[in-house]
Amino acid sequence: QVQLLESGGGSVQAGGSLRLSCGVSGRTFSSYAMGWFRQAPGKEREFVAAISWDGLTSDYTDSVKGRFTISRLNARNMVALQMNSLKPEDTAVYSCVASLGTVTRSQKEYPYWGQGTQVTVSS
Repeated sequence: QVQLLESGGGSVQAGGSLRLSCGVSGRTFSSYAMGWFRQAPGKEREFVAAISWDGLTSDYTDSVKGRFTISRLNARNMVALQMNSLKPEDTAVYSCVASLGTVTRSQKEYPYWGQGTQVTVSS
């Protein structure tokens, strides 16, 4: 059983930064590809970023490239999302996800999900 717990959400003004963290239970964390999805009010959930089990491959949705960075620390069973230059359109609930597969943007390929953390960016 894999459990994910996000932290680090909050409110920030446009142009500010937040760092989301996701702690993962289980002894095989290093085998999982990890990622982040987000869902804004009234919108469909969308892919944000993902990183491979070894940290060598990452992928970002176009709207966050150059502003967000995903990283992982396998020794601490953690994955993080550093979010800089935040915009009001980044406001959403951000969920951490895990998969034994490769990096992918497909929600259905991630069987493990955290409960989410709210990020609010004001203009």
